[in-house]
Amino acid sequence: MQSIYEIQKLLMKFGTIIYIGDRSADLELMEEEINELYQVNMITKDEYWQAKLVMKKEKNKINGEG
Repeated sequence: MQSIYEIQKLLMKFGTIIYIGDRSADLELMEEEINELYQVNMITKDEYWQAKLVMKKEKNKINGEG
């Protein structure tokens, strides 16, 4: 997983579509969904950590840190 789009595609596999219009809020909701999917063993550990890394990079970009 290398992009937010790929995370969105992963979430869509489970019937979750997230679009609020505020990128930061979208990322927060995506992170919550990814956490829940991992906790119930619906995604692999690798998918979980890749998604977390991509979201962290995106958050840093939004906040001007990256």
